[in-house]
Amino acid sequence: MKGLIQRVSEASVTVNGEKISAIGPGLLLLLGVEKDDTQNEARDLCRKILSYRVFPDEQGRMNVNVQDSGGSLLIVPQFTLAADTGSGTRPGFSLAAAPDMANSLYQNFVARARAELGESRVGEGRFGADMKVALVNDGPVTFMLETGKKG
Repeated sequence: MKGLIQRVSEASVTVNGEKISAIGPGLLLLLGVEKDDTQNEARDLCRKILSYRVFPDEQGRMNVNVQDSGGSLLIVPQFTLAADTGSGTRPGFSLAAAPDMANSLYQNFVARARAELGESRVGEGRFGADMKVALVNDGPVTFMLETGKKG
């Protein structure tokens, strides 16, 4: 499972011209689910993202996580993060999870994040939709986080 996090001043998701979710300061998470991922990877990545220290402390060092900063989390499903880009000039998607499994793990991730941060601090995109994602990247600060690979 892969998560691209961006520290944002604000972010939103629009589907069919309707803004379905928006946050103020916090993290925008683009979440990719791979075919070998399980609930364990969802749990581990959620824990890592919520505790990852990317917000400044009193000295200006990245030493505060989204939970302690009071920020929000906007979770957007992003199957293209699971693309195989190792060769050629066209991505392959053989590493991506099947849609039903990916949606289930995505929903599991969202539920875990809401249990930790609270319902009002977690927004989400719409699985399988053509989404327009807007953000103001703060910093810019962007990190790719992954769960450990099995095998």
